[in-house]
Amino acid sequence: MTKMSPTKTAFCLFVWSLAAVLSADDTLPVIAVEGQPLAANIRRVIRSLDQLGKSFPPGVTTDLLSAAKARDHARLQTLLDQQVLLVVAINPESRVKVLRGPAPAHLQQGGYTPVLIKIINESTITKRLRIVSPQAGPVYAGVAPLSLQRQQQTELGENQNKSGDTERFLSVEVFSAPPMTDKLSGLEVEYAIALIYSHEAGKREATIGFDVEQGNQDLGFRGDVPVLFDVEPAVAVKLKITDESGQPTIGKLLFRDAQGHVYPPQAKRVAPDLFFQPHIYRATGETVLLPPGKFTVEYSRGPEYRVLSREIEIPAIADFPLNLQLQRWIDTAAFGFYSGDHHIHAAGCAHYSSPTEGVTPEDMFRQVKGEGMNIGAVLTWGPCFRYQRQFFQPKPSDLSEPLTVLKYDLEISGFGSQSLGHVCLLNLSDQTYPGSDGLENKGWPTWTVPVLRWCKEQGGVTGYAHSASGLWIDEKSASHRLLRRLDTSADGELSPAETADALLPEPFEQIDADQSGSLNVTELIASHRRAAERLPNYAIPEMNGVGAMELPVSVVEGVCDFISAMDTRRIQEWNTWYHVLNCGFPLKASGETDFPCMSSRCVGTGRSYVRLAVGQASSLPSQPVGQASSLPSTPVGQASGLPNTQSQLIQKLDYTAWCGGIRAGRSYVSDGYAHAVEFQVNGIRPGEGDVKLSEPSRLAVVARVAFAAETPLAVAHGGITPPAGRQVVGDTVDLHGARHEEMLRGGKRLVEIVVNGHPVASREVAADGQLHDLKFDVPISKSSWIALRHFPQLHTNPVNVLVADQPIRASRDSAQWCHDVIEVLWNNRHTRIAANEAEDAAEAYDRAKQKYLTIKSECLE
Repeated sequence: MTKMSPTKTAFCLFVWSLAAVLSADDTLPVIAVEGQPLAANIRRVIRSLDQLGKSFPPGVTTDLLSAAKARDHARLQTLLDQQVLLVVAINPESRVKVLRGPAPAHLQQGGYTPVLIKIINESTITKRLRIVSPQAGPVYAGVAPLSLQRQQQTELGENQNKSGDTERFLSVEVFSAPPMTDKLSGLEVEYAIALIYSHEAGKREATIGFDVEQGNQDLGFRGDVPVLFDVEPAVAVKLKITDESGQPTIGKLLFRDAQGHVYPPQAKRVAPDLFFQPHIYRATGETVLLPPGKFTVEYSRGPEYRVLSREIEIPAIADFPLNLQLQRWIDTAAFGFYSGDHHIHAAGCAHYSSPTEGVTPEDMFRQVKGEGMNIGAVLTWGPCFRYQRQFFQPKPSDLSEPLTVLKYDLEISGFGSQSLGHVCLLNLSDQTYPGSDGLENKGWPTWTVPVLRWCKEQGGVTGYAHSASGLWIDEKSASHRLLRRLDTSADGELSPAETADALLPEPFEQIDADQSGSLNVTELIASHRRAAERLPNYAIPEMNGVGAMELPVSVVEGVCDFISAMDTRRIQEWNTWYHVLNCGFPLKASGETDFPCMSSRCVGTGRSYVRLAVGQASSLPSQPVGQASSLPSTPVGQASGLPNTQSQLIQKLDYTAWCGGIRAGRSYVSDGYAHAVEFQVNGIRPGEGDVKLSEPSRLAVVARVAFAAETPLAVAHGGITPPAGRQVVGDTVDLHGARHEEMLRGGKRLVEIVVNGHPVASREVAADGQLHDLKFDVPISKSSWIALRHFPQLHTNPVNVLVADQPIRASRDSAQWCHDVIEVLWNNRHTRIAANEAEDAAEAYDRAKQKYLTIKSECLE
């Protein structure tokens, strides 16, 4: 038999005597302690409970403050102990015991109920006191850790419900916001506040425990105590959400209390509410459970709507109505443009795999409509593939509405050809590749061209996902690669002769910083670093990711329609696109989110606006360059009497037609806060024909743009340039800084007219939520493409200008760039192509390289 130490024996005797006293008359023993620090502690408790909306009765507060003034430690404890729910005793060895206090165990469903804790600290330690419960913790499991790291929400991945426990109805925390502290003071007696949330109502037993950071528990006694709670039901807040025209819709809502708690708590959410989003989506007639009290509610419906805020007070009644009227700042449908995100997921990444394998079409429809989008393409991919593929239909989901369409399609990711780049396959009539038998690990090609061709053969639309993945510039690796390939003299430097026919990141003379007549590795590294910040640039990327890797091959094979944009590093997305356009290929850009793997907070962070009301281009009203149109105080484009208002033409959206608009390029890509609702070159819009000239000429370019008066202040939207530099601006894969909710208000936005990848004219435009009409006079000397952009938020698809019926051959360097990236990709990844496909792949790669060399020879530079 093990003999207890005297200290441990004394502590056990103390706990037993304390329990005996409690069981006899529900009073706690008064502990000798200095009165002044205890009084200060109790004053802070009083202020905190006032702040939490759970004040003591006035008489109790008066008596406590009187005893505090007198520094009467005994009376302070006698008065306050009747309010104590739990007693935490810490012995000299820092072992923790928990006992039930005399206060009634009342909780409020859907709310954080403050409860008082008395701490008897014989050890006088000053560590953090932590509250725990087996009934607390997330109700989900199976979340990818990388996704939560990217979102900077790793706390949501702690203690996942891997066992499928159905008893997790609590959330518990020690209240440590000022004036309370996050650690024990070391005083022999002090009081703390815990916040306990219950997701359920009625009588519920839970076990509540405490530790002091290291999780010590004395093996002789329990470090926790069972408590039978009486949980009052929450208030069913019945919502009426109406859009700008007063019609019922789905809104995006964010409820917070004064302490910043989000409701409902994210760790307690399962679909339709997604745990990794602070907001929820609700439709008219639906409810949200809230406790009585004061809240702030923010409500909107995606980036085309203003974010409005209201203070509300929920009374202690069974049902409470809440009416919220949404406000648009722009209505792109009034100009014939309908928004969509071609790349969202219902499983994998931040989605849980338990209690279900991802979420359902009903849940995804709510996300799409709640963000004000018209089209949502939910792509089944590797995670939960066999479960999620049941939701595929050759047509849009039966849940679709006339102006909100949901369609399940495919992303080849997590299987098949993923090593050569993930691809999005849209408008499929059949999701089962021949020979795959409905499985993800059987029969799929290991390079992208065959699967893209299969999609095209069934009338689908094809493109590469998260395009900049693997196309970033590693200045050291790229520099050493150049040296290995070109340094025929093996002297560790490159001479003009050795680089005569090579593509360098900058002209030789610019790289040669010391003017030595040769290029060393230090100069090459510096050059690549500079080039990575430019658009366009000629640095050769690593070709080692999962983005638009094989795109230069597939466009030559005629099986790729678009490059995805708006979710990865913008320079490298657009740079790749520009080089392919400069070679004359009809590649379009389409906006995506890759929700929730990259852009995790909502679908539609990147989106395409497709013009479906195709008609004769009409001239814009005469307007000074860059001056805002005179508009009534209505959302841009809504009932404003502007030309080209065509919303009446579309009564029901057609998914095939929308995808066809992506393929044709009748669209612009945007983050939703920047818009080009008109762009014409000599009266021709993108995707509606070419401008044909018999000789070089000057062209009339007109545009109508609008920028939101408020835009999230983030790297993704261009408001912040992170330490890594301009080369990562636009990226949504990582936050590149601390998470916050600040907005960039007003300011100017630079609108540029781009010819063959280079800006040739620009105007600054106010970000004021109004339309601005712009006119430019652009000289064209050879066949070219022309587009409008605002980096990194907005880019139109191009209008091609053909001079003397000649194809676009805009840049020898672009052709060489495409050739060189194919070589790097083949060297990096050809071993991942299956042996029975390797010969066909090698022939396609060779054809593509030869094609670019031919194009290079045809360029006029």
